[in-house]
Amino acid sequence: MTSPQQFLLPDVGEGLTEAEILAWSVRPGDTVEVNQIIVEVETAKAAVELPSPYAGVVSALHAEVGESLAVGKPLITIDTGPPGGAAEGLSDGRATGQPEPEQAALLVGYGPQGGGAGRRRRRSAVPEHRTSLPEDRVEAGRVDQEVERPAAKPPVRKLAKDLGVDLTTVTPTGPGGTITREDVREAAGRTVPQVAPAPALDTARPAETRIPIRGVRKHTAAAMVASAFTAPHVTEFITVDVTATMRLRELVAGRREFRDLRVTPLLFFARALLIALAKTPEANSSWDEAAQEIVLKHYVNLGVAAATDRGLVVPNIKGADRMSLRELAQALADLTATARAGRTSPQDMTGGTITLTNVGVFGVDTGTPILNPGEAAILAVGAVRRMPWVVRDDDGDERIEPRWVTQLALSFDHRLMDGRQGSELLAGLAEILHEPGLALL
Repeated sequence: MTSPQQFLLPDVGEGLTEAEILAWSVRPGDTVEVNQIIVEVETAKAAVELPSPYAGVVSALHAEVGESLAVGKPLITIDTGPPGGAAEGLSDGRATGQPEPEQAALLVGYGPQGGGAGRRRRRSAVPEHRTSLPEDRVEAGRVDQEVERPAAKPPVRKLAKDLGVDLTTVTPTGPGGTITREDVREAAGRTVPQVAPAPALDTARPAETRIPIRGVRKHTAAAMVASAFTAPHVTEFITVDVTATMRLRELVAGRREFRDLRVTPLLFFARALLIALAKTPEANSSWDEAAQEIVLKHYVNLGVAAATDRGLVVPNIKGADRMSLRELAQALADLTATARAGRTSPQDMTGGTITLTNVGVFGVDTGTPILNPGEAAILAVGAVRRMPWVVRDDDGDERIEPRWVTQLALSFDHRLMDGRQGSELLAGLAEILHEPGLALL
């Protein structure tokens, strides 16, 4: 006698409510082992592979690829053999799939979930772009059910439509009782200039394309709207000569311990930000609305915005302030590669304290970044360009030289930071980038 066990979709992040099935690794009839990967799902934060909590034979998949499933709803049923064949250590509620009323699920996402629908409408495994065409495209396919229809050519009908004339009220004067343009204009009570024929529609291309909002894009949109209308944003800008930092980058890149790493300007911008934060701790804080408190963080989880095929994600480097330059370089490389591969874990997407976004990779000079929810500040780094710059020597003489120049934009939450604190952070950061040796002071 088999013992079917239902695996309910767990909450693989913090408070997520649903996930989309990206790919199944098993089919009904397959034998699975405990901790074997059975499905890949995409939440609002990342793509995650889920392991099986049971060993046995797959009897049913409760959602298809492309379908969104609510947390706590059945994901898969596995026949585990005689009762008691489930994996060791699982709660009774999970082993049966039907917890007793007095029992509470021990893991987030297991057990019944109050309210909300179980499933959303299934979509195709390939993202479905719905298209709509102008109404005129459908006009030719309609069957007129009226018994009496005024005789008029299509251009005349269009003219009547443009002038708001009901053709059934027009007296025809054309051959065979057809309605002419003059008949329509007379009915409209005014003379209308000749209307040039409308250009033919491109029947091969739809008028618009609709793309469903889901996954990372849906989460990013909600987070940005919440941030923009919750935290009072202030953005300040500064243009800085970073020639000395670029020389330092070349020097570091040539060192033996860095030869297996990609040493980018972003590494030094991140390092400078971490150093500058020590003098402006308010930039590494959060606002607790419920407790009416400002929470100063004595650690830095540095978020780095990454553009991916699924949308913008902001994973963070835990304890970035305690890392050496080489450790920071390795962490940045790993973070970027994982994000672009769509393998960022939910844990890496939570707990950030301040964010760095590099808009310069797109050739952009600056921007007004929106705060990551729950954080006090975000720094945008623009493109590093070769530009003419006024240089003053020790004698006070000035000359124009080509220098490496960039623009920085700092957005901060005005509840947590005053203008003085924001300006001191940005100016201190620019000072370090202009003369990295000042970081030794």
